[in-house]
Amino acid sequence: MGETQPLSGPDFAQGIPLADLTDGGMVVGHAQGEAVLLVRQGNEFFAIGATCTHYSGPLAEGVIVGDTVRCPWHHACFSLRTGEAVRAPALNPVQCWTVERRGDRAYVTGRRIGPPPRTPPAPAPESVVIVGAGAAGNAAAETLRREGFDGRVTLIGAEDSVPCDRPNLSKDYLAGTASEDWIPLRSREFYAEQGIDLRLGVAVGAIEPSARRVTLVGGETVDYGALLLATGADPIRLPLPGADLPHVGYLRTLADSRAIIERATSAKRALVLGASFIGLEVAASLRHRGLEVHVAAPEARPLERIMGPEIGDFVRALHEEHGVVFHLGQTAKLIDPRAVTLANGDRVPADLVVIGAGVRPVLTLAEQAGLTLDRGVVVDEYLETSRPGIFAAGDIARWPDPRSGERIRVEHWVVAERQGQTAARNILGRRERFDAVPFFWSQHYDVVLAYVGHAERWDRIDVAGSIHGRDCTLSYVRGGKVLAVLTIFRDRASLLVEAAMEANDTRALDAALVGR
Repeated sequence: MGETQPLSGPDFAQGIPLADLTDGGMVVGHAQGEAVLLVRQGNEFFAIGATCTHYSGPLAEGVIVGDTVRCPWHHACFSLRTGEAVRAPALNPVQCWTVERRGDRAYVTGRRIGPPPRTPPAPAPESVVIVGAGAAGNAAAETLRREGFDGRVTLIGAEDSVPCDRPNLSKDYLAGTASEDWIPLRSREFYAEQGIDLRLGVAVGAIEPSARRVTLVGGETVDYGALLLATGADPIRLPLPGADLPHVGYLRTLADSRAIIERATSAKRALVLGASFIGLEVAASLRHRGLEVHVAAPEARPLERIMGPEIGDFVRALHEEHGVVFHLGQTAKLIDPRAVTLANGDRVPADLVVIGAGVRPVLTLAEQAGLTLDRGVVVDEYLETSRPGIFAAGDIARWPDPRSGERIRVEHWVVAERQGQTAARNILGRRERFDAVPFFWSQHYDVVLAYVGHAERWDRIDVAGSIHGRDCTLSYVRGGKVLAVLTIFRDRASLLVEAAMEANDTRALDAALVGR
């Protein structure tokens, strides 16, 4: 996604002096009409495509970690040796190139063929059923095939649309700055080509662990050798009079976003109920469309519980700069066709209402199957549930976090995709611990909040730089340990923090927090 950037830098086909590329350094150039990133590690040279396949981020502004490069925008990760997308949110590889060293120069000589297919360890299950076709489910299905699994894969989704780029539903797509072509992660043809049995608009009615099968609503049964639950979360629905009126909506699916866009074409005033990430992103998108926008929420500051008072005040001021009117400390009492009545009696005119009061994990199937629950589906470090052969990933999974020493559950896109990838490999017997550091981003107009780690509570927040100057790092500290870091326009620092947390390297973490 994104626009193609003009070529710049040296023509690597003509060679580059070795002295121009220091150990651990990166240079952007081009070869055969394509942008190329050339990297040196000791006496080894690597060349891959210079543009991230997720949203076209500039990989040269990222960070080298081992034999990978990480994108500064959304932390996608690519192998320098093969170009493979080894970590979400990117799903597609970048082109890999051959590098030759001749005397004191390095030359990019041609494209390399991708790595050969892997062979899964034996024994592998005969079939895999994935319940839920969101971020985790789609990533798992794709990973099974990339890992060489040739058994039956069934991906079951309750929504009618193919797996889609859900974060964009409240951002560029809703704002009207991205076409619907951006939204599907894959075409229907992709799943057919990969031998993935994609069943859309289909609900699962029950799981029978002892029989190793699922029963679809309607009675059809599907057997499985291994099962992945990735049922995600549903919006919290407010029991309000008038919440079922046609101008009132929630945002979770592509159909929801389409419906809001259709209403926004004729609406003049919108009220968003809830100052969640989704609610505030909806507010920003509707402002971009020119609507008058109000936000009502029970808290005193938006996002304070998750990001603290400083960011809460900043986000509120940012939205107010763009004309959003807040009604904080207020809940809705009544929705009618022309307005919403708040608890204090104020009547806010609105011909479009979007409810963004958060989400709840969908746990019905897991509960009926007798899986261990604790505000989510309890999984071990391999993402396996209390029933052998059943795994869980995404918004429903509560897993042991090695950094905090607690079980956590995170409702964010990149985490879900990465868990889907890990769960797939563990279904095939790879025994890969899920120890990725959580990462998410939230976009408000031209400001992106990038958050690494996980802190449900903290003793203090250390601020470096200027929040209102939109150039800062915030560290969330508990018991003297940095649990999470938020950055604004410090993308490289965010990547360095992620790498340091993964390595449990406090010295590198301190250096990342000092640097930019």
